[in-house]
Amino acid sequence: MTPARFLWAGVDFPYSYTADSAEKCFFMTSCCEITKSQDAAGKLIIIGGGSAAFAAATRAVELGAERVTIINSGLPTGGTCVNVGCVPSKTLIRAAESLHRAKSNPFAGIKTGGSLADFSTVIQEKRQLVAEMRQAKYVNVIRDLPQVELIHGRAQLLGAGSVQAGNRHLSAEHLIIATGATPAIPPVPGLVDAGYLTNESAFELETLPESLIVLGGRYIALECAQMFARFGSRVTVLQRSDHILPTETEDITDALAGYLKAEGMEIHTGVKIERVDRSDAGVTVKAVIHGERRTITAAQILVATGRRPNTGDFGLAAAGVQLDEYGFIKVSPTLETSQAGIWAAGDVIGGNMFVYTAAYEGALAAENALTGARRKTDYTALPWVIFTDPQFCGVGMDERQATAAGYDAEVASLSLDHVPRAAAARDTRGLIKLIRDKQTDLLLGARILAPEGAELLMELALAIKFGITVRQIRESFHPYLTLGEGIKLAAITFEKDVAQLSCCAN
Repeated sequence: MTPARFLWAGVDFPYSYTADSAEKCFFMTSCCEITKSQDAAGKLIIIGGGSAAFAAATRAVELGAERVTIINSGLPTGGTCVNVGCVPSKTLIRAAESLHRAKSNPFAGIKTGGSLADFSTVIQEKRQLVAEMRQAKYVNVIRDLPQVELIHGRAQLLGAGSVQAGNRHLSAEHLIIATGATPAIPPVPGLVDAGYLTNESAFELETLPESLIVLGGRYIALECAQMFARFGSRVTVLQRSDHILPTETEDITDALAGYLKAEGMEIHTGVKIERVDRSDAGVTVKAVIHGERRTITAAQILVATGRRPNTGDFGLAAAGVQLDEYGFIKVSPTLETSQAGIWAAGDVIGGNMFVYTAAYEGALAAENALTGARRKTDYTALPWVIFTDPQFCGVGMDERQATAAGYDAEVASLSLDHVPRAAAARDTRGLIKLIRDKQTDLLLGARILAPEGAELLMELALAIKFGITVRQIRESFHPYLTLGEGIKLAAITFEKDVAQLSCCAN
């Protein structure tokens, strides 16, 4: 059997699942191949095949479940992250960064040069990594668990604890829905007829587009925009709100926008798109930008305007599972839905749509379902990262959120100009911002804009989680000429002007 292929916006790209693949030989059955109705009574049924589903399955086995059935359709085993999200995007971002570094460096005495020799080879290398990660982190993980069965097919809810998968009827005491989310496409006139890229198809392009319009100005939009720009595309970002990343403070988002523009990207905010058309010249967007009518043309258009939940047409309403106004599944703090015995986890519940929160939620849902523990989700010290360069990342509250929550919030902001490691690397783009409660000296949150800034996050996340004070951070050893020293310097900034300190002084 040949791989399934999908054609979108002139892009032909494969999903690597085939019915006779190795992963099926080990543990997968296909509901479409069953000709006789079967009953598979068990402990837990999971609908979905991504990180939430697999975390739920492995946790269930650890808790002693005698039978766990995963039913997956749509994307291949592993879901969004490994197939069309985190893994392919981050390897392509790093490839583009390598090219960018080769073409430019900040040291006057060094001459460098680089060029994109074969874009299709970069894509093929990405596909190989995806296949290896899917095999190692998903297929192999449950291959040797006899309690787990993976069915490739579409599930239909018949009620609490009852599911139809093809010709099979399955029942279990508990059910977890982990069907994920897909790109949300805005209702822009002409967009569907013109054709468009999303992250699912953009990472499969065999030819680098000469020019690219990106709709959106958040995580996925900015990561993809910079990646394609560094490969050599002429990129224009169109964002509806008045600044990129509209939920974050403008001091940092404006700085990031400035760095991206310095690399040649066009970024327009305050954009109202009126229409999209396709012709021999490419894709044309007609828009109003801060009151001025503009027409922008490019070879391709990438839509990155948010995510919509995969909650349609498999019986949620009939099973008594309530959705919110955006179609995401409503859950309690313990991840149970409005229907007793049915739980939900991952992107399908909205909120924090990260692969690591999906895994956390999947495991927690399984634990609560099988043990009755009723543990609640806790995202207090949740770190997040936008993989632009410089990276923008954070944990906890920003100053506006802290003030709104009733804290006596105080901010310390440190430019990377004051971090010796950044100065030595001749790359001082960005800043480190800490937010503390002035009354208790407890860290409430942090925002970092820095090259590889995400590597600084966990110290701050642990400080928030375990109640480490800013003074304790300040008094801890931080090796000289590490970027991590910037955290100590930012903590010192609450009390002193670091510009007046000698190296290693506190």
